Amino acid sequence: MRSVFLLTFLVPFLSFSQSTNSTLGIVPDSLLTRRLTTIVHDLGLDGNFNVGEDGIEQISLAVIDLNSTPPRMGGVYPGNFIYPASVYKMYVAAAVLKKVSDGEISLWSPIVVRSPNDVDQEKEISYDPRPLLRNGDTVTVNYLLDLMITRSDNSAANCMIDLAGRKNINAMVDGFGWQGSEVTRKFLSRKFEDPGYDTARGTETCALHAAEFMYRVYTNQLLNPWVSQQMKSFLGRQLDTTKLATGLPRNAMFYHKTGWWSYWTNDVGIVDGDVRYVVACFLPLEEEIARPKMKELSRRIYELMVERNPARRD
Repeated sequence: MRSVFLLTFLVPFLSFSQSTNSTLGIVPDSLLTRRLTTIVHDLGLDGNFNVGEDGIEQISLAVIDLNSTPPRMGGVYPGNFIYPASVYKMYVAAAVLKKVSDGEISLWSPIVVRSPNDVDQEKEISYDPRPLLRNGDTVTVNYLLDLMITRSDNSAANCMIDLAGRKNINAMVDGFGWQGSEVTRKFLSRKFEDPGYDTARGTETCALHAAEFMYRVYTNQLLNPWVSQQMKSFLGRQLDTTKLATGLPRNAMFYHKTGWWSYWTNDVGIVDGDVRYVVACFLPLEEEIARPKMKELSRRIYELMVERNPARRD
């Protein structure tokens, strides 16, 4: 097992081998990285995890302290690319909102759901009253965006990927400097994929890119202020509150997108309470195992932010 000494001094170096975009004005913070490394080590999340046929995977974690000027970032392997599950729906939503902002479509434009996009057989959030989408249903762009983000509906996501176009989504991703986080797949079997995408690698992203996405939302720099504010509105209505949200105090607002599937459990968002910060956490663990870990991780990160910014409590 790696020693705490090695964790303390090697991980900060490994974490920022891929540095954050300097145009955002975010400063790497080695002290924050060391504190996060200690938390991750204490929770047993600093090792290598078996993810079946995909081999061995590691955590990808990034935190941006928004209370300081300039904002400061720390993390544990934030540049590690990992399967994001439904978190990458936020990239899709941003590209759709860009089309709306550019006047190409309206939030109220009708969209007809077509097979094989209607993949969901049960609701991700059982108590959500909205019915499952089916072939032939006609709904609006706004309805699909909300369903995709707040309930993490895969059928809605497939429709939105078609509407935005993967080339457009990936041009946006690359334009922000997030190479490697391109959207390659829809949420369906390869045999139903569009030609050219049926052999594409699975979609990946990293905590660094996801954290920068949320920072752009927070600062109204996700394409433009309108897109940023629309995105924040959808994220603020997230229905899945079973992951990082469980470790936050009741008075903290959390604008976020979750994702979970098989070995992966993820949550990315903006915390706004007594302290303000962005957190992006990708865990290569099954949801049942990951949930209590995420709760404690979230609680300790919040306490760390309070400790770093005592004036915010006054």
